Amino acid sequence: MLILASQSRTRINLLSGAGLSFRAEPAAVDERLLEAQMPDQSPGAIAEGLAIAKARAVSMLVPNAVVIGADQVLALDGAVLHKASDLEAARARLDALRDRTHALHAGVALVRDGMVLWSTLDTARLAMRDFSADERDEVLALEGEGVLGSVGAYRLEGPSIRLFSRVEGDYFTILGLPLLPLLAALRVHAPQTLSPVKT
Repeated sequence: MLILASQSRTRINLLSGAGLSFRAEPAAVDERLLEAQMPDQSPGAIAEGLAIAKARAVSMLVPNAVVIGADQVLALDGAVLHKASDLEAARARLDALRDRTHALHAGVALVRDGMVLWSTLDTARLAMRDFSADERDEVLALEGEGVLGSVGAYRLEGPSIRLFSRVEGDYFTILGLPLLPLLAALRVHAPQTLSPVKT
């Protein structure tokens, strides 16, 4: 059995699109508390650590299941930023990112019965234009509250792309799930999860 320790619609769609048979089950972990317990860790290490913690929490509830955990951390000048709570906070977040380059660190892990089978981290770097307040507000009007599910208060796959000048890194990493390394790891550690579903 393959489980995604998340209810992220984006991650669910990515795994479904890859033809995997799995179920989604959110991990009951306090991300901010776990993050506070890693005060000396880099943003990338935090992302990978949270991915492992999520997968481990769900794996302890479902014996023998292979559990995928994933997490994404946005870092601006080394400081970790979290999801905006509302559209006003989203405006402030976009203003903070305007005309600057930030990093998206995406961690992913495979865990079975509490034991880490594999984990990795990938990083993308994104540069935003020096956009106007009107451009920002137009994008937010088009996006709506959907941006609140993104740590950067934007969706690269949506109208938010208008705000960017440069993107360096893997597209799946930017969406929060380094899919190609994950599929490679599944082929090694859980090849049965890639087999066609028997009817």
